[in-house]
Amino acid sequence: MKRLLVVLVGCVAIFAGAPGQAQAGECGLPTRYPLWIDFADGSVPYWPMFARPGVIAAAANFIFPAQIRARGAKTIYWEMNLKWRVGTPTNPLEPAVAEDWADRVFFRAVASSACARPWIALNEMWGSNLPAPWSPTNAQYRENVLIFVRRLRALGAHPYLLLNSRPFTDGEAGDWWRQVALYTDFVREIYFAAPQISRQGPVLGSRTLRNAFRQGITDLTSIGIPPSKIGVFLGFHTNPGQGGREGLKPASAWFNHIKLQVLAIKQVSREMPFATIWSWGWGEWAASDRDPDKPAAACVYLWTRNHSLCDGPDMAGPGFDPSLTVGQLNLAGGVQCRTPWGNIGTGRLGSLAGVTHDREIAYTSLFARLVLKGQVKVTRADIRAAEKAIVRFRFGGSGGAYRSALGKAGATQEIARSVIGDELRQAKVQRHFGVAGPSGTQIAEYQQTYAATNARLVSASPAPSWLGRHPRGVAIEGMAPAAVFRVPTGRTVTLQTREGKMQVRAIGPTVPLGAFSLDAARSSIRAALVRIAQGQVFDNWLMRQESSALAWTTCRRDWLPSVGPLELDSELPFLALTS
Repeated sequence: MKRLLVVLVGCVAIFAGAPGQAQAGECGLPTRYPLWIDFADGSVPYWPMFARPGVIAAAANFIFPAQIRARGAKTIYWEMNLKWRVGTPTNPLEPAVAEDWADRVFFRAVASSACARPWIALNEMWGSNLPAPWSPTNAQYRENVLIFVRRLRALGAHPYLLLNSRPFTDGEAGDWWRQVALYTDFVREIYFAAPQISRQGPVLGSRTLRNAFRQGITDLTSIGIPPSKIGVFLGFHTNPGQGGREGLKPASAWFNHIKLQVLAIKQVSREMPFATIWSWGWGEWAASDRDPDKPAAACVYLWTRNHSLCDGPDMAGPGFDPSLTVGQLNLAGGVQCRTPWGNIGTGRLGSLAGVTHDREIAYTSLFARLVLKGQVKVTRADIRAAEKAIVRFRFGGSGGAYRSALGKAGATQEIARSVIGDELRQAKVQRHFGVAGPSGTQIAEYQQTYAATNARLVSASPAPSWLGRHPRGVAIEGMAPAAVFRVPTGRTVTLQTREGKMQVRAIGPTVPLGAFSLDAARSSIRAALVRIAQGQVFDNWLMRQESSALAWTTCRRDWLPSVGPLELDSELPFLALTS
């Protein structure tokens, strides 16, 4: 044994280096990131499943690692009980004891992994979420962790410190994390209760997984720790209360959940290149750890990662969905979002943002349009007819003036027609919403508030909503079509409106609304208040539809549109069909 220690110390002297990223290819490990590392020692009854080329197994003893390597896998060392080496936040060991334990763990790792610069997983740091300032015992515990990983690094090891909770990184705590990062990688344990994800379905569930993984990485990169020193731990536990299967049945649902976790972390690793992906939950130490579905679960995990590692669908059996695309961000080039009703293209989003001068508003409006299109249809002929009416009555029939107005607003004719379509769809839906009629007080207050608003006495056929479905009444600007106020007194014209074609006769001149008696204007004011209320109901209805639609929408990097009303007519007011 004494000779062995001399040889090991000699190896350390040759290979020990400065703190930082471990050299690629150490211990014969692959050089391409992310590396997948799986807990698979003798506590995993089916460990041979992991003992094959293409797998890196984390093992905690001297017996199984050699057998695993003999079958073609690579191994690293697993230190199961960091608390026995450095203590806990409430009961830290003496610093000298922690440093001594670092030496012992290092030499065990060298012997176990047959490597002079071993990779060592440290399970696990406690209290990473505790805010500063720390208690005296926690401060000592943190110092012990630093001493431990610094010593391991000085000896030539590559430590991986597991974090079982979201780290608190504000202020002086951030300084501590950055200092420790000089000597170790961090591996965030991010576990999920499978029943919760399963209930969300593959689209929403996968989004939840991806966002949690992104957050786990960003928690560290946001304080300056590079992605090359960050890993993520996937948990496939079956004993209750640890985040994992949590009783999810049938087995096929559990296998589908495992598949979605692996697909989610693969997606995030493409977006945010980080160093390592780990898995565990495979071991069995007590009766509560045993689950007859574990071997099949492990096979599904390996298969989803790399089809050559196991035949997941075969072991999973009936009910397992082998699709690797359901719920995933497999978007064609130029597509920002995919919905059941169509796609949001990046080009169209950029063009509309040029009109709104706010990308988020443009994004929300495009999404709202798709959702509304899925609920109600309008024809191209309807849109063209409405557009012609706008050109005729708002631009004197001049297509050039119309296109010039669009150009000044940064809009194209395609954008304009889409906005007109929005208005027509809204009108179709909105008029069916029943709302409470306004009170007499509300009607009187409206006339007082908008007394200066233009109005005129007209007749119309068929009787329009803006006259309260009466054939004669007071047209109010902003509710009646704008062209109504340009008709010469005594003339009758045919107008194209949101409600279709109608004949309108201008009986009197345009005057302020306050010039009419309350009785004369009552029906029109009531109609205006009803339309306002219907508009509010429509907005709320549409936003509920959008919220539901998000569960079936996939967007690049999960950047989803906000839920909101249609707002484009405010950017292009000359397209409004009723104002």
